[in-house]
Amino acid sequence: MVQLIVRRIGMMILIMLVVALLLFLINEGDPRLIARSILGPYAQDQQLDAWVIENGYDRSVIVRYFEWIGRIFTGDLGESVIYKRPVSEIFWDRLGNTGILAGVTFVIMVAIALVLGVLAGMKEGSLQDRAISVFSIITTSIPEYASAVFLVGIFVFWLGILPGTSSMTSGFDPVQMILPVLVLTLYGFGYIARMTRASMAEVMTTPYIRTAVLKGLPYRHIILKHALRNALIAPFTVIMLQINWLLSGVVVTEFAFGYKGFGALLLEAALRRDIFVIEACGVAAVFVAVFTQTVGDLGYTYLNPRIRFK
Repeated sequence: MVQLIVRRIGMMILIMLVVALLLFLINEGDPRLIARSILGPYAQDQQLDAWVIENGYDRSVIVRYFEWIGRIFTGDLGESVIYKRPVSEIFWDRLGNTGILAGVTFVIMVAIALVLGVLAGMKEGSLQDRAISVFSIITTSIPEYASAVFLVGIFVFWLGILPGTSSMTSGFDPVQMILPVLVLTLYGFGYIARMTRASMAEVMTTPYIRTAVLKGLPYRHIILKHALRNALIAPFTVIMLQINWLLSGVVVTEFAFGYKGFGALLLEAALRRDIFVIEACGVAAVFVAVFTQTVGDLGYTYLNPRIRFK
């Protein structure tokens, strides 16, 4: 198990370095583009060339790449073109805001999805199963921008019980988190619920479950002690992937509600070509994607002894 963890961590570091190299080449492969984004669209060629030489961008790409990696490890993420401030002063606050939103959504979404998935899988083909499956498919089929407009129309304009924005201008307000969390939960829980339902339905037909039923064990004991752990093997990978989606895939929801998070920062940087902010966001998204995939692989190995002992 220890050797497996070491191999996975080594692979994670290698993948991050390779993807970071691609990200660096895309954004900083042409130094003149960086100079133009900083000096403005009306800068003359002489000014661009002077800026490139002055800031050391006339050196080899490989040399600049490893210097860039070194600066990232020391917390130097560059200076934002939009905000005229160090990226680190903006980035960590925005990442923390999205972490709060994603954390609350993740807990609620996974809890609801697992409960509904297990309930549907326990009685495959029943009315309960069909109702949960249809509800999951409908909510997953509606994109976030559509459900955001729909929920705002109900809770803000019709009932008038919730705020329509989540800008947090007067400090953190849990009430302003309700609509963004609800939008993300409605869109994301269906994937996990459907996967859990399919896995649970398969487990319930296995011989050891039928044997436990014939032995007269309490049905709740059979579900919790025998079926649930094996039923979680397949959904576990999907659950880990949802973490990556909650970090980099919340752009629409954050923009819709004016939430100052990681997704909104990435959108602003992309629209205005703030290269150093894009790089910081890209590295963070890659790290979360690779890290969650590594945790997913290790968790899958732990849950499935047949893989663990091969």
